[in-house]
Amino acid sequence: MDTITHGIAGALLAKAVFKGKDVFPPEPVDKGRVITWSVMLGSIFPDSDVLRDFLSKDPMLMVTWHRSITHSLVCLPIWAIILAMLTRLICRWRKWNCPSFVSLCGLWALGIFSHIFLDLVTTFGTMIWSPLRWSRPAWDIIFIIDFSLTALLLIPQLLAWTYEDPDHLRRRALLLWLIFTPTPFLISKIAAFVGAPTSNNAIIVATVLFAALFLLPAVRGWGLRIPYVRWNRIGLALAAAYIVAATFAHHKALSRTQTFAASENIDAQSIAALPLPPSLWHWDGLVLAPRGVYEIRLDLSDALFSDPAAAPPIERSYYPDAPTNSFIEKARSLPNVQRFFGFARFPVTRFHKEGPEAVVEFLDVRFPQIRRDRPPSFEYQVRFSADGEVLSEGWLKR
Repeated sequence: MDTITHGIAGALLAKAVFKGKDVFPPEPVDKGRVITWSVMLGSIFPDSDVLRDFLSKDPMLMVTWHRSITHSLVCLPIWAIILAMLTRLICRWRKWNCPSFVSLCGLWALGIFSHIFLDLVTTFGTMIWSPLRWSRPAWDIIFIIDFSLTALLLIPQLLAWTYEDPDHLRRRALLLWLIFTPTPFLISKIAAFVGAPTSNNAIIVATVLFAALFLLPAVRGWGLRIPYVRWNRIGLALAAAYIVAATFAHHKALSRTQTFAASENIDAQSIAALPLPPSLWHWDGLVLAPRGVYEIRLDLSDALFSDPAAAPPIERSYYPDAPTNSFIEKARSLPNVQRFFGFARFPVTRFHKEGPEAVVEFLDVRFPQIRRDRPPSFEYQVRFSADGEVLSEGWLKR
């Protein structure tokens, strides 16, 4: 999950569960504000591991280090205690009223745990047992960047802020409506850029929905009847319902992928159904076979509540492994390539010649080539001279 969504989720948890206050209210700073800051920063903290990228030239840190000890359930108590101690020191220095040390430990722990959970439901994998084990569990339920989930986490907090102050509710409601009205169009442009176009109907529905959310509660002030905490609890409940719906959709997509593998008599070594943007209807079914990976693109919008075999895949592909040769064997023995295979769940090997050079490429079909003018997100390339000397190796970029 992206770091911004993690922070939004942490702030919502603090407000909905512990009656935390907005991050930037007027002075003085009280317990409610410290609560929100603690849970929100706790939900952001695990991604601090990317700072190591700035201090290292190791190109493999993204697949060997990211989402490791800062995302670990084993190390979570240690981080919570250290961060709670720092919070107490800062509050004492600034003379802020803050929760007890034990309470702060719990708040930071909740924030960190929310981050671990939201990363676990994505496809990248999270080393939750590091440093005891370096495996990467992944539940494959939510796409790494999910604008729908982000909106469900954010908008109720904005509505709570809007209707907290009766004297400014109309101005705040109008301001948020003006800010969010162009958002569907912006998101559609981003989606089209990465190769996941959004339908015009979805844009229209989102625009109308934003107008209803931000303007209708201001009519006759009925939005004031909903307390600040309840707005946030509604948001938390909606986000939980969305994850449950995604889990149900994942089950359907996985069933259809398993049905496909069985119908094709594939000797499946691994099967997965991965979410694809921009909605819960789109899934990527993958089947790892001895000599390659089968992929089927699924649209559950017509068959979500029917038999898994009722609707055919909308697209199917096969990625065969290149026949083994001396270049491929030598490439596989390289330390960074072995690191790649420790990360990849659906690896494919490719081989071709470019003049006198031999090129070996390894990719993980879990991260598909969404745009044809760009390589997949994780494709590692090794170039050899004609006599088998390694000329270069690294992630493929164009």
